[in-house]
Amino acid sequence: MKNIIQNINKAFDNRIRLGIMSVLMVNESADFNTLKELLGVTDGNLASHTKALELENYIVIEKQFIGKKPNTSYFASKEGRKAFAEHIEALEKLIQKK
Repeated sequence: MKNIIQNINKAFDNRIRLGIMSVLMVNESADFNTLKELLGVTDGNLASHTKALELENYIVIEKQFIGKKPNTSYFASKEGRKAFAEHIEALEKLIQKK
């Protein structure tokens, strides 16, 4: 029997990383403050989870200045979009399993 959870991606097993990817899948990008507000997390939590996703090459982080203020934006990479879609598909199959 095939293992029904083998395609569930461990990178997305944390609710914060799941939330980050969910936001980035339906938006072209999101900045740090938007993600922080939407997910209800601290600066440190968001920073550590975005770093984990960046290390997997699932998101791209862009830092720039708007005027004199720093602005960090996040984008789902092509690889990240594919991995997340496969993760969601695996979850759907798990839920539908009888």
